[in-house]
Amino acid sequence: MKERETFASRLGFVLISAGCAIGLGNVWRFPYIVGQYGGAAFVLIYLLFLLIMGVPIMAMEFAVGRASRKSITMSFQALEPKGAKWHWYGWFGMAGNYLLMMFYTTIAGWLLLYFLKIAAGQFEGLDQDGVAKAYGDMVANPGIQLIFLVIVVVLGMVICSRGLRNGVERVNKVLMLCLLTLLVVLAIRSVTLPGAEEGLKFYLVPNFQNLMYSADGTFRLWEAVYAAMGQAFFTLSLGIGAMAIFGSYIGKDRRLFGESINVGVLDTCVAFVSGLIIFPSAFAFGISPDQGPNLIFVTLPNIFNAMPGGRLWGALFFVFLFFAALSTVTAVFENILACWMDRWGIARSKAVLANLVLIFLLSLPFLLSNNLWVNVRIMGMSIMNFEDFLVTSNLLPIGSVIYLLFCCVSPKYGWGFDNFLAEADQGQGVRFPARFRVYFTYILPLIVLVIFIMGYWDKFKGFFLALLGGA
Repeated sequence: MKERETFASRLGFVLISAGCAIGLGNVWRFPYIVGQYGGAAFVLIYLLFLLIMGVPIMAMEFAVGRASRKSITMSFQALEPKGAKWHWYGWFGMAGNYLLMMFYTTIAGWLLLYFLKIAAGQFEGLDQDGVAKAYGDMVANPGIQLIFLVIVVVLGMVICSRGLRNGVERVNKVLMLCLLTLLVVLAIRSVTLPGAEEGLKFYLVPNFQNLMYSADGTFRLWEAVYAAMGQAFFTLSLGIGAMAIFGSYIGKDRRLFGESINVGVLDTCVAFVSGLIIFPSAFAFGISPDQGPNLIFVTLPNIFNAMPGGRLWGALFFVFLFFAALSTVTAVFENILACWMDRWGIARSKAVLANLVLIFLLSLPFLLSNNLWVNVRIMGMSIMNFEDFLVTSNLLPIGSVIYLLFCCVSPKYGWGFDNFLAEADQGQGVRFPARFRVYFTYILPLIVLVIFIMGYWDKFKGFFLALLGGA
């Protein structure tokens, strides 16, 4: 049997794990959700979820991967007691990786195209309506999106085809170091703009009224809390085996809770600094921060147009954002390839070729959702929103709870807390907080369940009330 690949260094493990976590969730999704839910108060709720559930569950994913030395389709099977069915979730987790890539690859293509457009000066002289039209023309054109989708998928697979050390680890080290450097430069430029103080106040000074009520006075606390929980899972890529696969590639010399803290801190710093780039800039140029997904693709180009040297800063921002997206794409691609290699024993080269075609085909519905299939609705949502809903609001929280329960229930039914703890605490570093076992076993799953149910109710209450005859 071929020996399993391992990381060349601890730094490589931390950076590639952070690279998987750091991506559109930090720099695209995080700022627009913070803007929608009122700023600093939402950030506090989000940070609380990272602390009380994100980092501990990440340690559990790492432990399952390291103990089993397998990907998500095989790891539960290697550790569960005879007759248990935890391994059934492996297929849903693998589906989550594909679903994530179905929209991630297309948006990564948009970022690369925007970098080229801004670098070429195509947005110069355009007002808000002009940039909005350019964005609308882009998403309405399946041909140009197809070209950049192919570039992203091929680039990601070429990197992964070179293996863990020579491909994924080596490239992600470079991407992450470039990304962190660009972040600092752009943040310094943003916070020193005239008028940036109001943006910093919105982002750093909590206003719980903004969190609890929307602009039209609608009460939305549960919606905001549900969004914060979903963002915590999304930004760390928890619940679909994306962290477990990197756990399977590391040695036993470091305790896993400490490594989870390192990855969580790096991920949080990138998200936080991304807000320092966007919100001071938006307020400095009189732009509302609650623009939703269009904040990046419509609002920011206007900010760069009004900023001295904006063409340079805009090009740097979008190349940085593309690096963030590509780091996640290569990390999730590696998880998918490992699933194929573990499950069916095929060579990496064959897994790359098969998934290059498969991910390209699976990404087409999202690509077409803004043009040829713009009128297609699933549960009242566009294809784009439905795919995001499946991943962020379903597979990530459900998968995270499955990892949580698998590690905490009795070894008669799952892996067991003692077995998990023995694995997590091997090596040097920070020990897992075992004294909170009751919290992890009983309270945390209940918290996730309650927020999950309330979030579903808030999103679909009109449908439920109609079904019950209440509307």
